[in-house]
Amino acid sequence: MLAANPLIQVTPGLMIWTIVCFAITFFVLRKYAFGPIQQMIDARRQRIEQAISEADNARNQARQLLEEHRKLIGQAKSVAEEILSEARRVADAQRERVRVETEEDRQRRLEETRRQIEQAAHQALGQIREEVGRLSLLAAEKITRKSLTDADQQRLIDEALAEIDFSELEGSRS
Repeated sequence: MLAANPLIQVTPGLMIWTIVCFAITFFVLRKYAFGPIQQMIDARRQRIEQAISEADNARNQARQLLEEHRKLIGQAKSVAEEILSEARRVADAQRERVRVETEEDRQRRLEETRRQIEQAAHQALGQIREEVGRLSLLAAEKITRKSLTDADQQRLIDEALAEIDFSELEGSRS
């Protein structure tokens, strides 16, 4: 049975020439095309592997830099905390120093005022003593109707002052 299509018919001469042409084409392609194509594929594979390796290295370096960055941020935070703590401590110390100085100034002024009051009280008592003595002298002159000598006047003043109780005046001052 003959095939209806001449392309499907088996022809031994054509088959041999097809195998010879295929072998020559295969040999030429293997010698001149497959080698360079394989080299290009190998070179590309090496470049890709190298790029992957470099990417891995870059990723590792990025991770290291990130860790270092985090450590630096942590250190910066701790330094900032220390600075804030020191500033608070200094502010508290200054506040306490101002409070102490204010209290000392208040005490000093209070003592100065007390001293001035005591001085004024002593001055007032001295003036009262002089006035009492002068009034006593006038009263004695009117009673005796005569003028006394300086010695008599001094004696009467001393006696009058001795009779007056100034401790009550000084007690009311406290």
